[in-house]
Amino acid sequence: MIRLFIVLAVLLAAAFGANSAMAAKESKQLIYDDAKLLSPEQYGELNAMANRLGAKRETDIIIVTSKNDGNVDVIKMTQDFYDEHALGYDKPHGNAVILMMDMKNREVYLAGFYKAKELLDDARLKKIRTRISPDLTSGDYQLAFKTYIQTAYDYMGYRAGVNPDNLLFNIWFQLIVSLVIGGVIVWIMVRNSGGRITINRQTYEDSRTSGVLERHDQYLNTTITKQKIEKNNGRGSGGGGGGGGTTGGGHSHSGSRGSF
Repeated sequence: MIRLFIVLAVLLAAAFGANSAMAAKESKQLIYDDAKLLSPEQYGELNAMANRLGAKRETDIIIVTSKNDGNVDVIKMTQDFYDEHALGYDKPHGNAVILMMDMKNREVYLAGFYKAKELLDDARLKKIRTRISPDLTSGDYQLAFKTYIQTAYDYMGYRAGVNPDNLLFNIWFQLIVSLVIGGVIVWIMVRNSGGRITINRQTYEDSRTSGVLERHDQYLNTTITKQKIEKNNGRGSGGGGGGGGTTGGGHSHSGSRGSF
């Protein structure tokens, strides 16, 4: 009996070890924190989150931070990184979205390749960049990276060409509308359940002697108000631009560039 117990324990330990090794093998490096912005705990949490959500969209969700000692343009840094590391969930140089942080020039660039280029186009990447810019500016990098990973995952759940921030797609908005419609239906049912009132003002009104006796219009004055319209000069936190392009290796991508 004791021998049987020992054999079972050994088999269970071996199976657990094999599963752990397989899980470790499946966990890819998706966070490249060369600028050392994250603690080991933060790095592990973000890398696990990127692996988990990226697998659901079959797209590598990647973060790169760089001190940029060579002072290379942030877009070229992103393109060269994709080419040199052969990034991609499905294959080398495949589905991937990259957030590149240039800490020297305080710039950030987001780029989507292949499937991510289609579902995270320039407009959607700009929305993500605008959303994370305040946290990047304040130095809350972990929160900014979490928001980037989660929002990239969420946006890829909508078909191309659709505004993912449309209120019609918001679950809370849908719930409120359903409750309002349900309330109106109940109110109508309650209102109609008490019988109809057939007496109104016309019951006692003599239409032959009732009417408008006199009408008088008087013009008083006209007021004109002038208001200066300020021009948007594009300044402020998170301002920027720059769309997609093509890497030196010939891989086309979407993109959004800005400062923080």
